Amino acid sequence: MPPEKSKQPKQQAPTDQKPDAPRETTKDESQPGTKASSAVPSKRKANTKDAPAKAPRRSARGATQTQPDPVKLISYLLSPASLDSCRPKDEIEDVKNRGEHLRTYSSSTFTPFEELMCAVILSRPISHALGLRSIRTLFNDPHNFNTPKKIRGAGFEPVIKALNEARTQHRQKTAEELIILADAVVDHLGDGEEDVSLEKVRRECGHDWEKEKAMLKTHVKGLGKTGLDIFARRIQALWPNLYPFADQRTLSGLQRLGLPATAEELKKLLDHHWSELNVKDLKGDEDEKKRRALVQVLERAVGVDLEGNADTVRAEAVPSAG
Repeated sequence: MPPEKSKQPKQQAPTDQKPDAPRETTKDESQPGTKASSAVPSKRKANTKDAPAKAPRRSARGATQTQPDPVKLISYLLSPASLDSCRPKDEIEDVKNRGEHLRTYSSSTFTPFEELMCAVILSRPISHALGLRSIRTLFNDPHNFNTPKKIRGAGFEPVIKALNEARTQHRQKTAEELIILADAVVDHLGDGEEDVSLEKVRRECGHDWEKEKAMLKTHVKGLGKTGLDIFARRIQALWPNLYPFADQRTLSGLQRLGLPATAEELKKLLDHHWSELNVKDLKGDEDEKKRRALVQVLERAVGVDLEGNADTVRAEAVPSAG
């Protein structure tokens, strides 16, 4: 007998629901990677004929800022040393206070169901910091909302309570979408309440991403192009038919760091220098490790860009070249 569907979420927010948090100023993944240029009054050009040459640009540390070798930069992005540069400040503090066991979007390995939850959350028009805080709150104690069964069993009130604790925005709509997602996995995308693999999607679509994408979009409310790009970027570690994939938002982050501007070029660079990279902490056989390495470089690149730390990472990567 199929599991009973959870009750439909309430249309009105509970009376004890906190007002939406003030908007944070950091970028979200739905925003384009390039900054809009501000209008500046034109100025008459100075006579540069006898002007002295400009000094080389220097980093905040006082050293001349140079572009590190791409392989050294990739090695740095694959190292633990780069992790804090792609994290919001509150996540850094949270990990310090609660311990390295804390599950975070920046450093943890998630199931396909969890990745789909993250894609729904991060495609909302909220800041990088609020999105990652929501994920930490939902996936860790005391909530642990990481399976369809746990979300359906809890229902609307506990899910929105967790989002209230995260002090995020669009809490009611996000809670509704997560409950509808759990129902969709049970009814259409998975093999029961405990299934977190989404292998049913792959079987029915013949491992064809265009068909998989259409199936997910049909059954997952709130999952549009941005969410599908986020999901594809991460899930390629487990779904080889997507590899190599990089969305436009991530390519912008790669370009800011001076790395190859396409997923295929980045893959070739990783393959060519594979023996030089420290990938012992990555899970799986060699093929899976290569996919996970690509995903980690992409995730660190977009996180660094969203946090505005591209210059810092380039400066930090230079010493590793020596």
